[in-house]
Amino acid sequence: MRLQLFLSAVLLAASISGPTFAAAANDVRLSSGQTVYVSVYSNLPIGPRARPVSLETVLTIRNTDMKRGLTISSIDYYDTDGKVLRRHLASPLALGPLATKYIHVKEGESAGGPGSNFIVRWRAAKPMNPPIVESVMLSARGGQGISFVIPGQVISEE
Repeated sequence: MRLQLFLSAVLLAASISGPTFAAAANDVRLSSGQTVYVSVYSNLPIGPRARPVSLETVLTIRNTDMKRGLTISSIDYYDTDGKVLRRHLASPLALGPLATKYIHVKEGESAGGPGSNFIVRWRAAKPMNPPIVESVMLSARGGQGISFVIPGQVISEE
C-alpha cells in the first residue's frame, strides 16, 4: 500500500511538473542586444600542493539564429582589478547566421590574473535568438589534461 501511494505521488508530481518543464524548454527569449560577462581563468591551483596549472582560453561567440545576423560591437578583456587589458575589435564585426567568432588567450599569459574576464557586447536590427557566449579553458601537460566551459552571464539587455 505504501508503495502504491509513493508511486501515485511520483506520477502526480511528474504530471504537474511535466507541462511546466516543457513550456519552459520551449520558452525562447529573443533579444536585440546584450552585454555579456564571461569569466576566464589563466591558471588554477591543483593537487595537494596547490601548484598552479597554466590554462589557455578560447572565448567563443556563436550566433544561434538560423536567419538573422548580429553585430559584435566590442570584445574587451579585463584583468582581476577590472582594468582593460585588450580591446579585441577595432571596429564592429558582423556575424552571420550560425557563424562563430573566437578569441584565443595563450597558455601562460598571466596578465589577467585569476579573476580575468571578457565583456562582450552585441546588437541586432530585430529581436533574434541570442548568441551563446562562453569560455573554454584547457591545458594538457605531462600526459594529463584539464578542460572546462564557463557560460557567459548576461549583465544587461539592450
